[in-house]
Amino acid sequence: MATNWQTAVSERQMGERRKFAASLSLDKAATWIVLVPVAFFFVYPLWKLIALSVQTEAGLGLRYFAEVLANARTWEAVGHTITAAGLSTLISIGLGVSLAWLCAYTDIRGKAAIHALALLPLLIPSYVMTLAWTQLAGPQGVLNRAASWLAGGPVELWNVYGLDGIVVVMGLTHYPLVYMLTLSVLYRIPKELEWAAHSSGASARTVFARVTLPLALPGIAGGGLLAFISGLDNFGIPAFLGIPENIAVLSTLIYEEVIGFGPSAFARAAVLSVLLGVIALAGTGLQWGLLRKSRVDQTSAEDKSIRRSLGKHRLAVEIAVGGFLLVTSVLPLLSMAANAFVKAYGLPFVPENLTWKHFAFVLFDHAGTRGAIGNSLMLASMAGVLCVVAGTLFAYWRIHKPSAAGKAMEGAVALPYALPGMVLGLAMILTWIEPIPGWQPGVYGTVWLILIAYVTRFLILQVKSSTVSIMQVGKEVEEAARINGGRFWTRWRRILLPLYAPGMATGLFLVFLTAFTELTISSLLWTSGSETIGVVIFSFEQAGSTTYSTALSTVIVVAILLALSAGSLWKRYWQRRIER
Repeated sequence: MATNWQTAVSERQMGERRKFAASLSLDKAATWIVLVPVAFFFVYPLWKLIALSVQTEAGLGLRYFAEVLANARTWEAVGHTITAAGLSTLISIGLGVSLAWLCAYTDIRGKAAIHALALLPLLIPSYVMTLAWTQLAGPQGVLNRAASWLAGGPVELWNVYGLDGIVVVMGLTHYPLVYMLTLSVLYRIPKELEWAAHSSGASARTVFARVTLPLALPGIAGGGLLAFISGLDNFGIPAFLGIPENIAVLSTLIYEEVIGFGPSAFARAAVLSVLLGVIALAGTGLQWGLLRKSRVDQTSAEDKSIRRSLGKHRLAVEIAVGGFLLVTSVLPLLSMAANAFVKAYGLPFVPENLTWKHFAFVLFDHAGTRGAIGNSLMLASMAGVLCVVAGTLFAYWRIHKPSAAGKAMEGAVALPYALPGMVLGLAMILTWIEPIPGWQPGVYGTVWLILIAYVTRFLILQVKSSTVSIMQVGKEVEEAARINGGRFWTRWRRILLPLYAPGMATGLFLVFLTAFTELTISSLLWTSGSETIGVVIFSFEQAGSTTYSTALSTVIVVAILLALSAGSLWKRYWQRRIER
């Protein structure tokens, strides 16, 4: 009897051990299935880039570093890069913090409209906003023409081309980053702390300096560093405003090296990319630390009650804020659209000078534009679908199987997005010319290389977005479905996907919109037949065809605004459906 009982126990233990061993095997297999593509698509290209920078004819060495660092133009570009990113960050912080404080604390009216207009420069591609600014404040722009008309002779109030223009346009493009992060932190500062300081006799200025500002500092610093990194990464603004004035920053210098096709062009570009990558990664690490601290401080629930009345100054403040948003968010786009309608660049905007022919040319007559629109739509759609599938599965695995390896792989997936796009573009070229010695898959020089680059760069957007949705759905929901007999696909189709859908759709929308108007990576990877919208607009502008570039940009802005409206309506509809 005892022997039978011991045998039964032994068999049960063996069965449990087999299940445990099978579970471990599945976990290991899943880890390897994720690890191999992450290592190949996300880490290997960057290793190739670094390897090329130290590879010489005589073996490994720092010859190209010495050459590049001895060149005065390199240090000039480094100086311009840090100046543009640094000063534009100061502008972003000043504007972003002021607007966030007004919206979070005061009784200013029209907060929804202020929020939408403040985010507009961030939603429109930076090169389109830059083009819009050239039509407002260029030598033949609306601003200088109006000044000349008022003065009765040629007057140039301000020319947006040059380093000062780069600084201002970058600051006005990136301040929404500071605004969003600061607004989020301000909403979470407990008002009881400020009331206690007021009760102790502290003035409004003292409360702000001693209570509000220190608590909001992590968010402000995080937003400022994000603006600084975006300034380092930006290619469109310095390309449109700096190249015509022979002002180079590191991103445009890398572009010039690659398209120069010199004997050591790729190696020199790799060295510049390493320099730019090191600066960007240092900033990203600092930002991550500050945002982590910011999350620790944000333990309070959001409080959107009014804490400060503007009193008799409210109307004046509203007029000032409205005027600022009108000039910085709306007027440049209107100037750009107006220029797209005139028959020739520089003509006055009067009825006899207006025409639709520029729109007809870019939409129907110019084969390159039609091809570029088709390529951008195809690339953005495929990148969105690939990212939503791969990113959601990765996020699901990462949350349900937490491990150090998973955390490291998420860091690897985020790396291409943290690096400047020009650095990733060069890494893609070096990788896919010959991914494995002796093997040429035929991807280099085709539109598929751009697709691989887009997925590599933007996958983290989908991962983060899907992660938020998956974390909001408890594991017990899936477990209940499993206990009730729901198979794997049934659980996903009928339970999980409807609940994950809002986050997945948000990530899909972000990836699609970002890829649809991308310029930096495309400017390095495009070849004849694989042009994208950003490349065509850039080419029009470089060729002096401003009316065509403004016409195509106007079409893109209208398409983006329509897409944003449709996305917002769909999200509201889906939330109401889930709530029912």
